[in-house]
Amino acid sequence: MIYILFDILQGWLDKVGLYWMFAIIDQVQFRALLAAGLSFLIVVLLGKRVIRFLNSMNIGDGGETDADLLREHAATKANVPTMGGVLIVGAIFIATFLLADIRVNRVYLGLFTLLWLACVGGADDWLKLTASRRGTGRQGLYAWEKLVFQLGIGVIVGLFAYRYGIAPDGEHSMAHVLNLPFQRTYEPLTKFPASGLVYLSMPVFIFISTMMVAGLSNAVNITDGMDGLASGTSVIIAFGLIMLALIAGNQGAAQYLYVPYVPFTDELAVMAGALGGACLGFLWWNCKPAQVFMGDTGSLAIGGLIGYIAVMIRQEVVVLLMSGIFLFEIFSVVLQVGWFKYTRIKTGTGKRIFRIAPYHHHLHQGGWAENQVVNRLWIIGILLSVLALASLKVR
Repeated sequence: MIYILFDILQGWLDKVGLYWMFAIIDQVQFRALLAAGLSFLIVVLLGKRVIRFLNSMNIGDGGETDADLLREHAATKANVPTMGGVLIVGAIFIATFLLADIRVNRVYLGLFTLLWLACVGGADDWLKLTASRRGTGRQGLYAWEKLVFQLGIGVIVGLFAYRYGIAPDGEHSMAHVLNLPFQRTYEPLTKFPASGLVYLSMPVFIFISTMMVAGLSNAVNITDGMDGLASGTSVIIAFGLIMLALIAGNQGAAQYLYVPYVPFTDELAVMAGALGGACLGFLWWNCKPAQVFMGDTGSLAIGGLIGYIAVMIRQEVVVLLMSGIFLFEIFSVVLQVGWFKYTRIKTGTGKRIFRIAPYHHHLHQGGWAENQVVNRLWIIGILLSVLALASLKVR
């Protein structure tokens, strides 16, 4: 909104000689960093008030779990308020609304995706946390219900992203290209698309979009099990996304690095900045010992937004590499459950690969302190992001 107001008043500001005072607002790089700072301040300044409200509403984690190995760990976190994701989502929305060009369809679709998944997660959290108060045994949304909504928004994102990406002449554009590692998108030193590019059909594009949004939404949700783990890892990825979005939305930079140029996606850098700042602010309250948890309200929205931006800037593979911690966490659960069921069918007794899944609990049960697990996974996350960004230059 501030950017739109500035855009409207540019002529007048120039006429009265005041344009130089506000010209920096026209730079998307500045607005992305400003969004990070603004969302950080919103979460930090409002955090104590929101935590107090959540406590007054008795929206706290009961510390209950079905896994014997986790009961002692969960007991230490009993009654810590959850649904703190409202802080993250609110800060992202406000910072993006104020500082991004919300006339760009990819920006308001991103905000819609954010709110959609936050509402799904919020409904799940509310049903779980108020079950005893309501006198019902229903513990949150059923898995299939959550999945329907996650897949649904993925399909919507894929459909609209594909239609937005159609070139004026009706032909495919870089917004539809399958961007593979080490592949040049443009011919060297030219603006012409490289030969051999694969342009995705609508069904394939929608499938990839759905898997990215729904998959990463679930992956962040699975990772959110230790103080600061999901929020800190999200900060690392978000600042990588800022760089990727600025490159994708700048024709010169995109062609120099041989990656797809998708017009107006540099505005998503503002959204990525807001995401990073909000998660960093949340870490202020969520670092050990956590004063609040984000719950599904935050984790589903964060993961979905990361997947959304990856699809829009055509950098799914790079973002998946940056999100390696999230992916390994969800993979450990899939592997554990699958192996347990397989061995139970084959031998009559289910066997486990890990002490417990997801993997961060396996490390904790193996003797690592919670801080060690979180900090070391952050370090791996930083290395993965550096490697992912470096891969842009290897074409």
